[in-house]
Amino acid sequence: MTLDDLLDPLLDASWKGIPHHAGALRRSAIGAQGWNVLRGDLPLPLAVIRRDALAGNLSWMQEFAANHGVGLAPHGKTTMSPQLFRRQLDAGAWGMTFATVGQLRAGVAAGARRCIIANQVFQAVDLRGISEMKRAHPDLAVAFLVDSMAQLDLVETWHAANADAPPFDVLLEIGVAGARTGCRTHEEALAVAQRLHASAATRLVGIECYEGLGATGKSEADIAYANALMERVRDVARACDAQQLFEGGEILLTAGGSAIFDLVADALKLALSRPVRGLLRSGCYVTHDHGTYHRFLGAVSARMGCGHGLHAAMEVWAAVQSCPEPGLAILSVGKRDISYDLELPQPIAFRPRDGRDTTQAPADWKITGLNDQHAYLRGTGAEHAALRVGDLVALGISHPCTTFDKWRWIPVVDAQYNVRDAIVTCF
Repeated sequence: MTLDDLLDPLLDASWKGIPHHAGALRRSAIGAQGWNVLRGDLPLPLAVIRRDALAGNLSWMQEFAANHGVGLAPHGKTTMSPQLFRRQLDAGAWGMTFATVGQLRAGVAAGARRCIIANQVFQAVDLRGISEMKRAHPDLAVAFLVDSMAQLDLVETWHAANADAPPFDVLLEIGVAGARTGCRTHEEALAVAQRLHASAATRLVGIECYEGLGATGKSEADIAYANALMERVRDVARACDAQQLFEGGEILLTAGGSAIFDLVADALKLALSRPVRGLLRSGCYVTHDHGTYHRFLGAVSARMGCGHGLHAAMEVWAAVQSCPEPGLAILSVGKRDISYDLELPQPIAFRPRDGRDTTQAPADWKITGLNDQHAYLRGTGAEHAALRVGDLVALGISHPCTTFDKWRWIPVVDAQYNVRDAIVTCF
C-alpha cells in the first residue's frame, strides 16, 4: 500500500454511508460532490465530524501542551485515521502514540516518525515487525512499554535469535494496584529498570504511566490520585537517573489520557542529569464528546479557572423509522454504528423531515436502549408525540474511540452539514 492509497483511497457504495448510486471516487473528491447530510444525499445512519470543532480542538490541545512546556504525542487508537494523524502532526504534535504494532504500521505509513507504543510488546511477530519498520525507515524512533522480567525474558529471547537487530527502546511503566499493567512498587520498578539497562536487547529511554482509569471527575479525589501517581513516577525517574540507567539523548517522561491531563502535565517536567521530554498522550480530545469526556472537562475547566476550548465534533445522524406506541420512537441506528461501552448516546438535535431548521433536542428525550440496528428514543413531551417517520435526530456520543471503529469513512461537514472533506479509518 502506498501513502496515496492510505491517505486518498478509492471509496464506493460498498462503504457504509456512501450514496448507493455513487460510483467509485477518491476520498479527496468527496468534498466536491455537493452532498448535504440533512438534504438526504447520504444514507442514514451516518457519523459526521464537524469541521470547525475539529480544527478548534486540534489547536487548543496543542496550545495547552505548549503552555505547560510539554510535547503532545496523541493516542492514534482513538481515530485510527491517517488523515487525522497528519492533522495532529501538522498542528505541532511531537509524535504519535499507538496501542499495537499494527496500529503503529498505519501511523508510520502516514508519516509519523516518533512513536510510542503505550502497551507491552513481547510476541516475536511484533518484535520482528518493529525491527523491520525501523530498518525500512532509518529515521523512525519507537519506544514500547516494559513492566516485568517475564516480558523482558521474551524480548531477550527474540533478540538473541536476531543478533543483527539493534536494541529496542523501551519505557518503564509505573502502574496502580488493582488497575491494569505497570510496576506496582518502587522496588519492583527499579529492579526491572536495572535489568533493562543491563540487557543487550533494550535501551531504557524513559518512564511511562497512565492515570485515566483512576479519574472520577471529582477534583479533590482526582488531584490526590494524580499527585500520588506522578510522585511515584518522579521518584523512579530520579532513582534511575542517579544510577545512570537511562540511555539516549533525552529522557522521556509520559502520561496523560483524556480525562485529567491537566493534573499530570506539570509533573512531567523534571530536572535530571540529561534533558527531559515531557509528553502528554491524550487522544479523545480530537473530537471530544457529548458525555463522559464532556463531564470530565467540566472539572478541568473549574481547575483551570478559564474554561477549555474542546467541543464535541462528532455526531451520528439517524432517521425515525417507526413510532410503534406512545412515548417511543425507533431510530435507524444501533450498536453497529455508535458507541455504547461507557454510556448510551444522547439526543442532541432534531430536524423535521420537511423542515429547514435544526433545533436542539428536548430535554425529556432519552435513548434507553440499543440493538444492532435500532435505538429506542423515549420522551414524554409534545415534541416527542409529534415525531413522524422520516424525521431526523442527531445523537451525541460518549467515548469517541468506539464510534470511530464502526466506520470506514466519516464525512467532515460545515455548519450547514455540507460535506467538505472526509477521513477514513484503518481499524
